[in-house]
Amino acid sequence: MNRKYFVKFVSEPMNDVMKTIVGIACTARAIDDGHDVAVFFAAAGTRLLDPSYISQLNEEMGKGSDVVSQMMASIVKNATLYCSFASVKATLGVNEGDGALIVEDGDIKWSGPPGVIELSSESDVQLVY
Repeated sequence: MNRKYFVKFVSEPMNDVMKTIVGIACTARAIDDGHDVAVFFAAAGTRLLDPSYISQLNEEMGKGSDVVSQMMASIVKNATLYCSFASVKATLGVNEGDGALIVEDGDIKWSGPPGVIELSSESDVQLVY
């Protein structure tokens, strides 16, 4: 049964690295299982759009691992992505158009609290990390 999943990454991933990796894994699994997945990166959760931070998470999984990069590639390719650019600027210090994220700016739907409310009300399942 195909369900609508809304996953929000909002917490500081550096505070609980394993919870962050579990959230990424659950998101990738929902995609692999054929569900419709929307992911919103907000506040410090935008750190997951930073390629260098994803590299750090790979290392948490073992020297030379790229498992987190593989899961994030699936998420970027197959989920509908939403983000607060104010959060990206505040957390990562990058501007729109800098090309500094793991995803092209045009492949993200830029939003804020109204988008979070809409996505959560339209989904069957919500996961927050």
